[in-house]
Amino acid sequence: MIKIDGNWKAGYAIDLHTISSVYLGENLDGQPEFDNDRSEMGELINRLKYHSDETAIPKIIELINKNLKNITAVDFIIPVPPSNLKRVFQPVYKIVEELSKSSRVPLLKNVLSKNNVEELKSIINPAQREALLRDSLKLNPQIDIENKVILLIDDVYRSGATVRAVTDLLYNQAKVKSVYVLTMTKTRSKR
Repeated sequence: MIKIDGNWKAGYAIDLHTISSVYLGENLDGQPEFDNDRSEMGELINRLKYHSDETAIPKIIELINKNLKNITAVDFIIPVPPSNLKRVFQPVYKIVEELSKSSRVPLLKNVLSKNNVEELKSIINPAQREALLRDSLKLNPQIDIENKVILLIDDVYRSGATVRAVTDLLYNQAKVKSVYVLTMTKTRSKR
């Protein structure tokens, strides 16, 4: 587990996303190509997220349960809203649904939503990215989680901007007691 610091009570990534990455050049569309050596969790997330391979889910849950202790100390599991709203298959939702079943910790999928904003991954300036994120996030006023302990889950931790913005919203608007963050992987670069 890799400790990730932020405005939450405690945060961890199960593993790095890639162990190494070698630039191979550009493809026919002019896009850079890399030869990536991924961690076990990184490979599983890649299969699930980019190839819709749901057979990766049981192993992902196994790795989470192996690394995560005291999950029952939280009141709710909440997923970070998806970055690509057009994607029919939402990997984080698949993960949290199975984790909720295996841990028996209630899942709240509709607490947070994200307006469809331009692709934030393309924005390199951290301050600009965080401002756009804050403005795009909405809290569902119908769901009361005041004074609750939350496990916030995302698939990949890059700069931390998304989980910081969501954590701010949970503390300042929802008035939760504590936020713990768990991501499946952490990138080696913040870009």
